Amino acid sequence: MTASGHTFDELLTSIGEAGQRMTEIDAAEAGAGNMSVCFAGPVTIPAAFDASREILLPYPSPALAGHTVVITGSGCRLRSLARNPERHLGVVVIHPGGMAGTLHHAADGEFMRPTVEFNSHLAVHEDHVRRRGVTFHAIVHAQPLHLTLLSNVPEYQHTSALNDRLLRWQAETIVHLAEGIGFLPFMVPGSDELTMANLASLRHHQLVLWAKHGVMARSDASLLAACDRIEYAETAARYEYLNLAIGGRATGLTDAELSRVVRTFGVTTDLVRSED
Repeated sequence: MTASGHTFDELLTSIGEAGQRMTEIDAAEAGAGNMSVCFAGPVTIPAAFDASREILLPYPSPALAGHTVVITGSGCRLRSLARNPERHLGVVVIHPGGMAGTLHHAADGEFMRPTVEFNSHLAVHEDHVRRRGVTFHAIVHAQPLHLTLLSNVPEYQHTSALNDRLLRWQAETIVHLAEGIGFLPFMVPGSDELTMANLASLRHHQLVLWAKHGVMARSDASLLAACDRIEYAETAARYEYLNLAIGGRATGLTDAELSRVVRTFGVTTDLVRSED
């Protein structure tokens, strides 16, 4: 049983479902995209993960000592997770001190090493465990088509402008993304610069758009909850794209209408201007 209250097999199933969903919404072409879960406490690692080796962690993670991180492999296809998740995943048990860990994987699987963005995953997990004491944390990185396209357009390359344009299309978007979408300018994937900027933005947002690359979403509940956040944002980006295609004739929700939604559902947010 993991800290999320689910068995390891249930966790593997959820990883498969998350990989399939990101594929279905065109957010994980070929080997693009990666995901991980981090949980506290002892765990019995399934027999399918029959190979192991010691590794140095790409990001110092002292708060994760004794935690387990399940991570997708570099080049592994997210769509393959639904059929045989254990063949494409690594299970890292983090050692005391948080500088190294034992990596378990299937000897005959496709997993060779963790995703190149393992450092960004570890940094965010470590930050939320250390600051907030969470015992379960999930992260999904994907490359949804419309969000990534809009991140190339100068008018959308700022957090406030991005949220003004995207939160207006469906009433439920502000409910599920009350902190809005964070925006980061282009940084080289896997770089220390991106790792630290992403960590800082995900302290204030549950979804961050990396310019000209993709998104990262997090959740304390499940991988599928993180996927949901990506879906809400990508749907909003598709509405925005369609509106641009018809010459910007649609209005979307007004500030007054968004304010009514926020009041009705008791949403805590500073993204909606009062109708007064």
